[in-house]
Amino acid sequence: MIALAVDLCNSVAVTLFGIALSAAFCNIHWTPKAKKRMLLYTLMIFCLSGIAYLGVDPGFGRYLYPLHTHLPLVLALCSLSHERLWPVISVLTAYLCCQLRRWLALIAVAIFSGGDTMQYAVEMIVTVPLLILLLKTAPAIRSVSQYSLAVQCQFGIVPAVYYAFDYATRVYTDLLFSGSAVVVEFMPFVCSAAYLLFLIHISREQHARLRLEELKSNLDLQVHQAVREIEALRISQQKTRTYRHDLRHHLQYITACIENEQYEQALQYIHSISEEIEASRVTVYCENEAANLILSSFADRAKAQSILLAVHAVLPNQLPLAESDLCVLLSNALENAIHACSERADGIPGHIEVQTYEKAGKFFLQVVNDCTQPVQFSHGVPVSDCAGHGIGVHSICSIVERYGGVYSFSVRNQQFILRISL
Repeated sequence: MIALAVDLCNSVAVTLFGIALSAAFCNIHWTPKAKKRMLLYTLMIFCLSGIAYLGVDPGFGRYLYPLHTHLPLVLALCSLSHERLWPVISVLTAYLCCQLRRWLALIAVAIFSGGDTMQYAVEMIVTVPLLILLLKTAPAIRSVSQYSLAVQCQFGIVPAVYYAFDYATRVYTDLLFSGSAVVVEFMPFVCSAAYLLFLIHISREQHARLRLEELKSNLDLQVHQAVREIEALRISQQKTRTYRHDLRHHLQYITACIENEQYEQALQYIHSISEEIEASRVTVYCENEAANLILSSFADRAKAQSILLAVHAVLPNQLPLAESDLCVLLSNALENAIHACSERADGIPGHIEVQTYEKAGKFFLQVVNDCTQPVQFSHGVPVSDCAGHGIGVHSICSIVERYGGVYSFSVRNQQFILRISL
């Protein structure tokens, strides 16, 4: 009679233990209403368990445990969390944690040579301390639900396999106690395989994250450089407006010089003003101010290196991409083009052709430049072994892919061709 009472109390304890852990592992906003619903679901589960054990057959009730306890618990957690997969994983994980009670009890039985009654008693004793300890891990386990379905499935594969293994070899059959090497070694094999798969996935995720962080750092650097260059050009353009505004004062000074027959001084003053205005002039290539500033800046750089730069641009103020992304695309494309032209060893001036326009909500860019040096490609993208090189190409590819566009790099007749559409 005592053994039966202890067994019954232990069954209630393990059910409450599993329900509490399963609920803690789920993403549930525990409002007063949610707590009342969870309490109601718990009472319903105990009612179903009572019917299965007392109304059907006490020995047969344990075989129906997945139907009268686990399945209703999964449905209840799905209703409270509004999720489908994670409540299943939570229940399976809680079931795996329940085995810690039994394992600790088996250690006590082995040490003190006890029987089933001692095992059930020890399981009840360790229930509350073990529950408190495991509840501290609940936030970490809940965080896995925020990852992709692949990660969630990898996390839940060991609890799921153990659940099936436990019922197949211990509850429904006695295979676990048969001593078969295949049965005994099955779970260690599953744990090892799952661990290796998890390591592979984590390694890939870490590699991808590091690559994205590096690319983001490079993009931020390119954007900051482009923004600083645009700001400098805007200041230069403001100076031009200032010179135009002060033109009346300049004319008065020149007139005074001429009236006093100081022709040489007047001529020098005219030359100095002309040079300052010319230096700050920004060529208007299109309506887009940012594109004008960048194209004008690189035109000056190309001219300083005796590189011929031809530009045909039809870009409105509003484009289907952010101004910062436009700056990075144009700056990197022209930077690479000027660098390639500067590597010519034959003394012939390099040549760059830029065509860019917007049509039907699409942005197009083509940059063609002289290329006398051999170019190595990897998966259609130019690569370089030199330190610091290739960042601009990665920046271009990253931006185009982010907008769902296409890009192509090619070399034809000693000309490097970049095409972008997004």
